[in-house]
Amino acid sequence: MSNTVHFPPLFHGMALTGTADPFAKAQAQAIMGCDAGLVVYNLAADQLRAAMVFAPEVPLRAAMPVLISCAIGFQNALGALAPPEVGVHLEWPGTIRVNGARCGRLRIAASHQDPAAEPDWIVVGLELPLIPANADTPGITPDDTALYEEGCVDIRTDDLLSAWVRHSLVWINRMEEEGLKPLTTEWRGLAHDLGEEVNWPLSAPPETGTFLGTDEHFGALLRSGETTRLLPLTHLLEGTT
Repeated sequence: MSNTVHFPPLFHGMALTGTADPFAKAQAQAIMGCDAGLVVYNLAADQLRAAMVFAPEVPLRAAMPVLISCAIGFQNALGALAPPEVGVHLEWPGTIRVNGARCGRLRIAASHQDPAAEPDWIVVGLELPLIPANADTPGITPDDTALYEEGCVDIRTDDLLSAWVRHSLVWINRMEEEGLKPLTTEWRGLAHDLGEEVNWPLSAPPETGTFLGTDEHFGALLRSGETTRLLPLTHLLEGTT
């Protein structure tokens, strides 16, 4: 299947097999100095996992919305390939919602976590279950789903991967050319739990409050009582390998 994955110009692929983790592999390749545009992927029978390497030329704070571009890119890609009745929404921490249930996530890592310094690289990862982990006990976790459980069994994973990269690139280019306004407008229409109470297990204890939206850098605004606090997008960064 790996030889059927097509990427836009300046992007190139690295296929993995078995249990190899593309997110970890992409970080390792970035640390060794690989070119930006590398897409590491593992198209298994039960899940799609992939990661893209970027080399931003701006401080980390300004580069972090690449995660939002890739999230919208995935929503657009799946929306174009899935039946029209399939709804795809996005949680601020990276969780993907398909028909309201959790169905995979996006992740992000960078060469450092200093918002004011330019990173050497950023890696955005995608994890998407195709079949439920508890296939023998359906319904045991009703808030979790898998792509093929939601009427998407005819979608080829290589097509979805190609579309994710292509649609993400569209939004990254728009962000660079037009700023964050188009990204903000598109994302607000796809955001899950906007204006609702959230419980995000990003730390201990979890981050809770009413999700009011984002600031100009896509930091999350959470209100608890009379207090509104900001979670910067860098709060989602994971440690390097």
